[in-house]
Formats: sequence, structure tokens, C-alpha cells
Amino acid sequence: MPTIQPRVLKGFRDFLPDIEMARSSLIKKLEQVFVLFGFVPIDTPVLEYADILLGKGGGETDKQVYRFRDHGDRDVAMRFDLTVPFARFMAEHVEELYLPFRRYHIAKVWRGENTQRGRYREFMQCDFDIVGTDAASADADILLTAAKAMTALKVGDFSLRINHRALFNRFLARIDALDKSVEILRTVDKLEKTGVQATAETLSTLVAPALANDILSFIQKEEGFEKTLNKMFSFCNPSDVQAQAAQRRLLDIMECVAAAGDEHRVVLDPSITRGLDYYTGMVVETSLAALPEIGSVCSGGRYDELTSLYTDRKLPGVGASIGLDRLMAALDVLGISAGSDMSAQILIINQGETPIAELHALAASLRNAGFACEVFPEPKKTITQYTYAERKHIPLAVFANSSSGPFTIRILSHRENIEIADFARLCETARKELHASA
Repeated sequence: MPTIQPRVLKGFRDFLPDIEMARSSLIKKLEQVFVLFGFVPIDTPVLEYADILLGKGGGETDKQVYRFRDHGDRDVAMRFDLTVPFARFMAEHVEELYLPFRRYHIAKVWRGENTQRGRYREFMQCDFDIVGTDAASADADILLTAAKAMTALKVGDFSLRINHRALFNRFLARIDALDKSVEILRTVDKLEKTGVQATAETLSTLVAPALANDILSFIQKEEGFEKTLNKMFSFCNPSDVQAQAAQRRLLDIMECVAAAGDEHRVVLDPSITRGLDYYTGMVVETSLAALPEIGSVCSGGRYDELTSLYTDRKLPGVGASIGLDRLMAALDVLGISAGSDMSAQILIINQGETPIAELHALAASLRNAGFACEVFPEPKKTITQYTYAERKHIPLAVFANSSSGPFTIRILSHRENIEIADFARLCETARKELHASA
């Protein structure tokens, strides 16, 4: 039988233990932040009926969806994000839940897009949303959660760049370009990738050149939040009630953020539009000061009409998503450690002299005492077992004549041995050494 060449699809990856442990460590830190803000976990299926997903993220996104006929000849697709399945989830389960509902969801999604640094076809998203309220408080909490998450992950200096889609749309309404809003918003969304000149040229194919210049002026941020907001509102009809509400909403959001002490993290940037069609209010992108070219590592916004596709009940929502793979790529470029959980803390050395059952009894006692440990399964050379421990980043090795002692504990980083008489002393020494190496 011919050997099959081992390989993975373009845009997909295997994760070796060191990378997976670092990713797991980041996820745990994010979960701790989400819990601090009252979010609870959910999960949804990888596969959905195609009509559930298609048409919800825009034409470009639809082209990237993995779609096929299953064994029952059903038209199905793999989720391209976690927000659209969440809208379906809320419509289906709203009577079983409480409102407002705060959820977080950390899972893989799939998009058949062009691959680049930090961007893959299979990737992990970490979403957090608040559904069932249209309050500025909820918008602010999404920003505050994002700020807390970035701080917890130690990404260095960052900024939360926000805008309000409704304020942008009211400006487009004033210049009679609202019917081109989707194309204009997507063009502006690509400003940082394509540059001002290319953006101006594309806008001039959608509206008159003079109006294209007005749009470029509108999306130019000024110095300071209020100055930028006042400039944006000056481009709208001052008696436009929707524009007034959007202006008031941004001020209310900033009041809450300032009260929490994070106003220095938030920048009002009129060029931030987000490419997905379902956003209706505040939108946000998170930029790393040391690596702005990698793009946003945490994005989202308010989507008050998304669940209306599945239910007559009004369920306004706001949320954001952290792109974990892009974030890990950024940390790697910046030389920032993502951290890592140890695979084990103690390796029990097997020299072939102590009965293997005694070594397993010792391992059980250590686990009961709260240590992660493993027994080396075969009586190989000690240096081989040391090498194994070091490659797995296990800091301590233990030699035992029996499960009750005496013991020798080896601090592998220092190549130092400590003789220990009993189990209680073994635990005490191990805790001390693990704390010192943390």
C-alpha cells in the first residue's frame, strides 16, 4: 500500500505543544477577564444551514464561506464568524435565557480567504456580546472588556478606535449618497490598506469628485475626541434626529469609559467603519502601537437588527471579537511571550529499581497534593529522562525508593539535587521551587 504524504491544506495549521500551550494560556486569561465582566460561555455547531449564514456578512464574506451538500443532500455551510450563529442561537433560545444576556464564545471559524501573516482560513475567535439592551452602558462595557483583555494579555500600548455607523450614514444621507452606503463604507474600511489616493479614486467612481473629497474630509480625525465628534456632526444636518442621537450616544459611551479610567485608550476615528453589513451603531477596532500594520486584533460593534432575520422579537446587541491567531502572530513579531501552561511540574524518574506500582502510588499522592506530574514509563538512562523533562519544560524531577520516601528532588534548571526524607517535605520543597521558577 503506498504511503500517503502527510500534509495540511493551505491556510490550515497543526499546533505543536509549545504553541498550543501558549494559546491555551491566552484563552484562560481571556476567560478570566470575561468572567470579571459577567459574561457566561456558550457553544454553537460548526455546521449551519447555508441560509442561516449567507447574506449576513456581505458579498465578499459569502464568497469565502465553506459551503457544500451533506450526506442528506442538505445545503450546509461552516460558520465564518461567531456572531451570526449567535444571532440564530438567541432567536432560538431567547425564552430559555434572561435579558440582557452576556455571552462569550471561544471557538474556531473558517473563511476561504487569502492567507497572510496572522490571517488563516481556519482560525480561533474569542467573542463577547451583550444582547437585549440598546444602552450606552453596554457599548461602554464592550470597550472596557476589550481594554481589560488587552491589558491582561500584556500586548503593550494599544488604542480602541471607535466610530458610529449611524453618524456616518446620516452624513451620507445629507449628501444624497445613502444608496451607495455599503460600497462607500467598504471602500473607507480599506483606507489603511490601499491609501488615500486609491480610496479617493474608488470613491470618485461611486459619487461625484467633490463629494468624494467631502467623504475624505469627514473620515479625517482631529486632535481629541470632542473636536473630532464636533467636526463629524458639522457634516450632518444639525436638525437630523438620528445624527443627534448618534452624537449623544458617543458622548454617553465616553462618559462611562472615562468613569472607569480607560478614556486614554479610546480614540474617535471616523475612518473606522468595519466591513460587515450588520453593524448599526458604535464600531471598534483595536490597534497595537508597536505593530499597527498587522491590523485590528479586537473588533466589533453594535448590531441591533441582526436577530430580526430570525425572529420578530427585537434583540439589540453589541459585541466584539478577539482574533487569537492574529494576536499571537503580533506577540511573536514583538517578542512578547504569550505565556504557557506547564504540561507537568514533576517528572518521576524510572530507574527500574523501584517497583513501577510504587512510582504510580507516589504520582497519585502528588496529584492529590495539587501537583501536575507524570511517571516516565520505561527505565531508560537518567540523562534521557532529564532531556525529556527539559523538552517538555518540566522543572522538577523526583527519584524515589518507595512512595513514602526517602526522595531526591532535582531542580533541572540548576542541575541541583536536594535530599528529602519524607513526603510532606517533598511537597514543601516542590512548592517553593515551583514558586521561585514561576
